[in-house]
Amino acid sequence: MKNRINKILCYIVLIVLSIMCIFSFYLLIVNSTRAHSQIQKGFSFALGNFFGANLKNVLSNGELPVVKGIINSLTVSSLTAVLASYFSVLTAFAIHSYNFRLKRIAFTFIMMIMMIPPQVTALGFVRWMAKLGLIDSLVPLFLPSVASPIVFYFMLSYMQSNLPKAMIEAARIDGASEFRIFNQIVIPVMKPAIAVQAIFTFVGAWNNYFIPSLIIRSAEKKTLPILVAQLRSADYLKFDMGQVYMLVFLAIIPIIIVYILLSKYIVRGVAVGSVKE
Repeated sequence: MKNRINKILCYIVLIVLSIMCIFSFYLLIVNSTRAHSQIQKGFSFALGNFFGANLKNVLSNGELPVVKGIINSLTVSSLTAVLASYFSVLTAFAIHSYNFRLKRIAFTFIMMIMMIPPQVTALGFVRWMAKLGLIDSLVPLFLPSVASPIVFYFMLSYMQSNLPKAMIEAARIDGASEFRIFNQIVIPVMKPAIAVQAIFTFVGAWNNYFIPSLIIRSAEKKTLPILVAQLRSADYLKFDMGQVYMLVFLAIIPIIIVYILLSKYIVRGVAVGSVKE
């Protein structure tokens, strides 16, 4: 009887949390179909008939290159996810499978970097990019993801539980090169973890506003978070809440698509420890 009550309580809590999460998306969809004057009157559960008008106004806004912003955000987020995942697995493979003198020091150094928030190093990073001539370029937005300590730590934890060293040694005995071992043996084993971290890094890069706002200057290089902030801070007479909600709605569509494509790997990626050496 007690277990049944606990189970019912768990379901109730999960249902309430699900409704709370879904409600925010429903509110976004509803307001993206309403005019600015209707949104000012308050919330309504009924969908409006201004979806097409809001979409047309956003896409035709001369001050907001929305299509270009979507392309820029897709480019930065995709490259960030690929670079962070691949090179973090490569670094974790080196720490996991090789024994060298500074191995412990290298691991400790990476963990120390993980503790430093990006706001602390932002000023030095911007000055460095200025010296390299990379201000107003998309390169500083994705290239630093080659060194991603948080992704590395997750990959190393997954690798220690799911990649037996005996498998690597057997491949070496068979004459396989290190890069062949990595690309044909390690990568397939790490696919669930790569998919999970690809989702997280893609979403993080897609929603990143702080660093792009410091690097990007020209309108054609701006990403979607900058455009959303720019639209929200517009002059009061030109401010249109319908356009704001429509732009936010357009901004979450790629995230939903990426999540749907890779979500089947989340459970397998989080459930570490299925294979032990």
